[in-house]
Amino acid sequence: MAIFHMSFQNISAGKMRSSVASASYRSGEKLFSDKEGKTYFYKRDIMPESFILTPKNAPEWAKDRSKLWNEVEKKDRKANSRYAKEFNVALPIELSEQDQKDLLTKYVQENFVNSGMVADIAIHRDHPDNPHAHVMLTNRPFNPDGSWGLKSKRENILDENGNKTYTKNSRFPRSRKIWLVDWDKREKITEWRKNWANAVNQVLEAKNLPDRISEKSYE
Repeated sequence: MAIFHMSFQNISAGKMRSSVASASYRSGEKLFSDKEGKTYFYKRDIMPESFILTPKNAPEWAKDRSKLWNEVEKKDRKANSRYAKEFNVALPIELSEQDQKDLLTKYVQENFVNSGMVADIAIHRDHPDNPHAHVMLTNRPFNPDGSWGLKSKRENILDENGNKTYTKNSRFPRSRKIWLVDWDKREKITEWRKNWANAVNQVLEAKNLPDRISEKSYE
């Protein structure tokens, strides 16, 4: 029967993880890391079905897995940089392989790609009773010209007269961080999980299948 499983994690330099290596492992594709000067390849008996979805404003090279993740690592060079957000999701075994792919593609397009993320998708079918997908998502949006955009910016804290404010003995004005995307908000994961359950249930109902899933815990 259909089950609900969806887990999220960050792929970051702070955890000594490479987005190139992660993409290679999930897709089964041989990828070269410009940063490390080495090739990653993880042999699989059953090759995953992998593909990339790109948003509006994304350059053509974003469709190339090797180029995409090498460019991510070139752009975010801090020791604690987060290269990607990833989620792992179980696919309903009641559906055909094509229906599973169609369901996942529509869900990823509507929830992530339309918001500006590139989605690198790998469907794993190593075990017939456990079809699942790994989806790596970029953390940084694209500008209209196809260049990388900002995730956040600093904004000065002004007084009631519109003047900059300062803390005592500091020559630097007070400021706050303003997020330009909402992808890191905790409530987004709740929203994405709920949307996946709804998407699956809509397809199961349309095909007159009795099972339903829920993102809610037993509590």
